[in-house]
Amino acid sequence: MCMAKYKEKNHSGAVVLFSGGIDSLTALLWARKNFYNIIAMIFNYSQKHSIETKMAEKIASSSGVKYQKIEFSLKNIVNSALINKEKDIPESLSKAKDNYGIPFTYVPFRNGIFLSIGAGFAESRGIFNIVTGFNLIDTPDYPDTTEAFTTKMEDAINQGTSASITHKRFKIHTPLIRMSKREIIEFGLQLGADYSYSISCYRGSEIPCFKCPSCDIRSNAFKQLNMEDPLVTRLKKEGRI
Repeated sequence: MCMAKYKEKNHSGAVVLFSGGIDSLTALLWARKNFYNIIAMIFNYSQKHSIETKMAEKIASSSGVKYQKIEFSLKNIVNSALINKEKDIPESLSKAKDNYGIPFTYVPFRNGIFLSIGAGFAESRGIFNIVTGFNLIDTPDYPDTTEAFTTKMEDAINQGTSASITHKRFKIHTPLIRMSKREIIEFGLQLGADYSYSISCYRGSEIPCFKCPSCDIRSNAFKQLNMEDPLVTRLKKEGRI
């Protein structure tokens, strides 16, 4: 398992693309450990599971991390089951792709859009590190989570910002890129992650549906670790499931 880290904290700061899901929470904790000054960037892009933004704010606050919520609707811009009401969320991981192998839950160029906004936000504050929770093993069919994509976006940002003049280069960090969901959770627990408020379900409820692709991957990961999902444990204690 590859775990990126520094010998000492970086003083230049970092912006973290933060949805509040397992991957981005783990990446946030990695960033908090490796940078003195971090800002979590939370996007409300009209996703069906917008409950994640409320939970992301809660997690950031409880973690002592500053955050910026970005209202940027993609509703009338892109076509995806995560946004469009007329498109159903797949019932399982096995039914998650179209005939070309593209997941129905793929939001066209979402991560490119988020990285672009994140770069503008970071540049305006003299920050040159952007941290993501991209991981390739559990999402191999998402073209905007790959190492090649990240490298190209990093190059584009460095060409299209003041970095091309000042030579203060941007770095996009992907500490989880080669980890499976199980490995990400293990890593997060080592960093002190509390996944009880981390939302993954695509259907928009705090209570997971246990059927959609995201729930499928998440539940399988916790089963592999022989532990109950902390979110499920919390909801049981609250008498909600």
